Amino acid sequence: MDTKVIHIVLGKANPARMNGVNKVVHELATHQVLAGWNVEVWGITRDLYSETPKREYNLRLFQAYRNLYKVDNSLVEALTIGHKKNNIVVHLHGGFIPTFFTLAKKLVKNDIPYVFTPHGSYNEIALRRSFYLKKLYLKIFEKNLANNAQYVHCLGKSEVIGTKKLFKNAKTYLIPYGFNLIEEVYKSEPQPDKFIIGFCGRMDAYTKGLDALTEGFLKFSNENPNAELWLIGDGQDLQSLKREIAPFGNGKVIFYGSKYGQEKFDLLSQLDVFAHPSRNEGLPTAVLEAASLGIPTLITEATNLGDAIRNYSCGYVMEQTKGKELYEGLCFLKKELSTKSKQVKANAKKMVTESFNWFTLLNGYAKMYTSDHAEAA
Repeated sequence: MDTKVIHIVLGKANPARMNGVNKVVHELATHQVLAGWNVEVWGITRDLYSETPKREYNLRLFQAYRNLYKVDNSLVEALTIGHKKNNIVVHLHGGFIPTFFTLAKKLVKNDIPYVFTPHGSYNEIALRRSFYLKKLYLKIFEKNLANNAQYVHCLGKSEVIGTKKLFKNAKTYLIPYGFNLIEEVYKSEPQPDKFIIGFCGRMDAYTKGLDALTEGFLKFSNENPNAELWLIGDGQDLQSLKREIAPFGNGKVIFYGSKYGQEKFDLLSQLDVFAHPSRNEGLPTAVLEAASLGIPTLITEATNLGDAIRNYSCGYVMEQTKGKELYEGLCFLKKELSTKSKQVKANAKKMVTESFNWFTLLNGYAKMYTSDHAEAA
């Protein structure tokens, strides 16, 4: 692709962090570079000098300010000069970021096209939190950002619906992120004497549906004494979850804290079921990580992965994030695995390989960046 792509994100696109947006931006940029694209990632951060992992792409860092609407002048200058030298398109990542409102105005002023990915910010459930404040912000600031974008990039159907409800004049483009995992991380095996359900991500009880997960699991474990629930990650609700579960868990709910790299995958590969009953998501990479290991997944429609899971018969999709439904999903998957374990595991890997192949999806991204050839969602 002739157009140069510049991804802009809050932070440093560090793959060794729990921040989902940074992880997927890192993966997207990496695969674009491997495909021969001209790509850079620009991070807006308070800390310009700490070391970050090596990458395939060039990372440039710009100053973040206490005034959230302020943009580093050197960033705007670099974009303006870059656009004169090359044909560039900017890809903004993340919704409700005041800096992007200001930056988008600068981009429009300098005739620099941009694509905008809200990463689940416009999901109906996400908007319920701080509803009136967000509604005001959308009307005053986010509306112009979305309407002036070449496309609002949506990761799933829920985002398309949410975006079109909020911004009637915005053009949406639906394409998921891809995923691939190197074979050498597949080391540990499930424990035959246990039935292990796992979650990996931010410990946010409501958003991630951990309230429903623990409720459903406790009922399931009463009927299945060999069941365990492994919770991998850290976050605002970690301590409160520990306190609430302690009287009822009977040692069956295990908190591992944050794990990365080989240590994380060694835990994931021991799971029988990966649960992600989120109420709000963009496209959770943790679900794809689990599926690539051949682990069936128990998810909600909010993950934007429901159609794929159903099409490949490699999990269970909850209609609502409720403990009763999660319990029913665990019962269904336990029965499925007792008779079709090899097929379900193979289906999970096949889903990742066929539906989330980065190099197949990049053709769609190229069309999105070159708007003359794109087809809106």
